[in-house]
Amino acid sequence: MMPLQTQSLWPCRFACVGLHNNNRRSRTSATTVRVRAMRAVVQRVESASVEVEGRIVSEIGPGLLVLVGIHDSDTESDADYICRKVLNMRLFPNEDTGKAWDHSVVQKNYQVLLGKVCNHHNFQRFLSQFTLYGFLKGNKPDFHVAMAPQRAKPFYASLVDRFRNAYNSDAIKDGVFGAMMKVNLVNDGPVTMQLDSQSPKNTVDAAKS
Repeated sequence: MMPLQTQSLWPCRFACVGLHNNNRRSRTSATTVRVRAMRAVVQRVESASVEVEGRIVSEIGPGLLVLVGIHDSDTESDADYICRKVLNMRLFPNEDTGKAWDHSVVQKNYQVLLGKVCNHHNFQRFLSQFTLYGFLKGNKPDFHVAMAPQRAKPFYASLVDRFRNAYNSDAIKDGVFGAMMKVNLVNDGPVTMQLDSQSPKNTVDAAKS
C-alpha cells in the first residue's frame, strides 16, 4: 500500500474542476456525449473534516469522503443509485482473508462525510460546492449544467437523509449548505473513484450519440 497522502484545507470552489482539451475532437465529444447524471467522487480516507469560518463543523475517522455533484436533470432515482453504490462499494481490505477489495464502509462500520455540490453560474453567492460539474469555457469555469441552488438545497438534504436511513445515521456527516468550506483529509491509499448515476436518461443519450 502506498504511503498516506495528506491534503490540507482545500478551497471547495477549486476542487475537481472538469477540464477539456481545446482540440476539435474533445469539443465534439463534449457536445455529443451529454452525460446527465448525479456525480460522486469517492475517496477512502483515514480521516477527514470540514471547516467553516475557522470552525470544524464535521469530522470523521476512517471511512469515505464523498463529493457529490447534482446535475440539473437529476431525480430521486439518481440519488437512490448513488446512495446504494457508495454504501456497497468494496473499497476496504478484509484483514481475515487478506483480500484487498472485499469490505464496504458499512461492513467496516466506518463513517461517511458528504460534501455538497451547488455549482451555478452565480457561484460567488453559493460557495458550498466542490465543482464536479464545472467545465472550461475558454479559461473560465462554466457550471450551467448543475442544478440551481434553490432546487439543489432540498434535493441534497433528501440525499443526506437517504444515506442516514440506509445506514447508521450517526455515521453520516455533512458540511454546511451555502458556506465557503475547507476540507482537511488524509487519503488512505490513495483510493479515489468517480461514480455517475445510471438511469434511462443516460441510456437514451448514449444511444443517440
